[in-house]
Formats: sequence, C-alpha cells, structure tokens
Amino acid sequence: MSGIVVVFDFDKTIIDIDSDNWVVDELGFTDLFNQLLPTMPWNSLMDKMMMELHSKGVTIEEIEEVLHRIPIHPRVIPAIKAAHALGCDLRIVSDANMFFIETILEHLKIKEYFSEINTNPGYVEEGRLRILPYHDFNKAPHGCCGLCPPNMCKGLIIDRIQDSFSQDDDKKIIYLGDGAGDYCPSLRLKQRDFMMPRKNFPVWDLICKDPSLLKAEIHGWTDGEELEQVLLQLISQISMEKDALFMSSDCKTQTLLISAHEPLPKVLHVRP
Repeated sequence: MSGIVVVFDFDKTIIDIDSDNWVVDELGFTDLFNQLLPTMPWNSLMDKMMMELHSKGVTIEEIEEVLHRIPIHPRVIPAIKAAHALGCDLRIVSDANMFFIETILEHLKIKEYFSEINTNPGYVEEGRLRILPYHDFNKAPHGCCGLCPPNMCKGLIIDRIQDSFSQDDDKKIIYLGDGAGDYCPSLRLKQRDFMMPRKNFPVWDLICKDPSLLKAEIHGWTDGEELEQVLLQLISQISMEKDALFMSSDCKTQTLLISAHEPLPKVLHVRP
C-alpha cells in the first residue's frame, strides 16, 4: 500500500494530551504559563517557558524524563505499526516541536516508522531548549482559512506533500487530527483522500458546521481504539479497491491476449 500516505497530528492524536501543557504542568510552571499566555503567541511562549525552566535549574534530562511519562492510548502504537507493516507511508504534521516529538517517539521505539516529521524546530542550545516557529509569516503571510496559528499553516505543508506526488501517482492521503489547526489541511485534501477528525474536538466541530466544504471522505474517531479500527478499515478498503481495479484491468488485458491468439475464421470461397 505504498500509494497511501497517512498523516498524523501529534498532540491529542498520537499521544492523548498536549505535550506542551504536560511538560509545563509536570514541572510546576503552570501559573507562570497562564500569566504569560495572554501576552504572546503560543509558540513564542513555549520558547520563553523553556528559558524560564533553564533559569530555575531544570535540566534537559528532567524534561526528557517528563516526556517519557506522557500518556498514550495502548492501541495507538499497534495501529502505527500495522499501518507501516501494510506499506503505508507515515508522516507527522504537528504544532508541537521536534525535541518533544523525537524524544517521545524514540522512547516508544516508533520513530523509525515515520518517513517525515513536520513540526516547529526544537533543539538544545547552551543547555536550554529553544523552540522556534515552523513558518515565518512576518515575511510571507499565508492567507488561508484564518484559523492557523501565526507559526504554522498545516495546509501549506499538505500542499507541499501533494506537490511531491508525481502526476502518475494515484496516492491517497489519510489525515488524522484534532485541533483547529487541522482544519486548514482538511480543506486541501482531494476527493480521493480521507479525513479522520477526532470527535468532539475543535476540528470536528469546525467540520460539522459545513461538511460539504471538504472534498475528502470524513471518518470520525473518539479514542485510540477507534482510531485503530477506522484507520485499518480505511487502509483495507483502499487496498480492496486497488485490487478490484487491477483485476478489472488484468481481465481486459487477458481478453485482448486471448483474442489476439484466436485463429482467424476460415473464409469459404464459393465459385460463382
């Protein structure tokens, strides 16, 4: 099933909660975070919080230990492994950051299942964690659905992924997400694609306002167990459709081959 690209959001999709909130809360900086939240964009705030953690003596190792304890539904990892085993190309598009995501995926031993991680840069610099924006819209405004955060438009990322397909590819995208930032990419999906919004989360509510705005088929899910069921069912459905198309094409080819090898009919010449 190399023709299927499965794109996962990360927070509240692969893992069960928001990784930013988890780190801030577990390390005891919730009050400061809430105090600063009205004053700056989320992505800038997380960079500021990492500076505050460092100034208070919190080490990178302590942040990693907190990330290793992050909650995840027990059926999500088997779903990821099964989709990969079936030949799907798995990717991540997330408004978290590279340090958090890679630390969690490596701890869960599933990082190698993903061919690409699109997220905000996150790296250690002079003993502290830096978190920077994925897009710099101060230089080039993206002007999409109006719901994307200033640091990332997931719709632009989906555009790039789609543009990477060759014209001969019949690739289908299955997109899984939960947040308002996942609405923009859902609008970029094609008729052949599938959108899997998490039910009763912001992206689900936005889609429900007018589902006709989406070209892709919509298949909701509630938790990791239903995520696994719906995802694998869609992969199976796409596989069967491809097999049916191949068999139909093959039957036509066989008919042509048989016709080509049939003896020509005898023609009787009758003397007038």
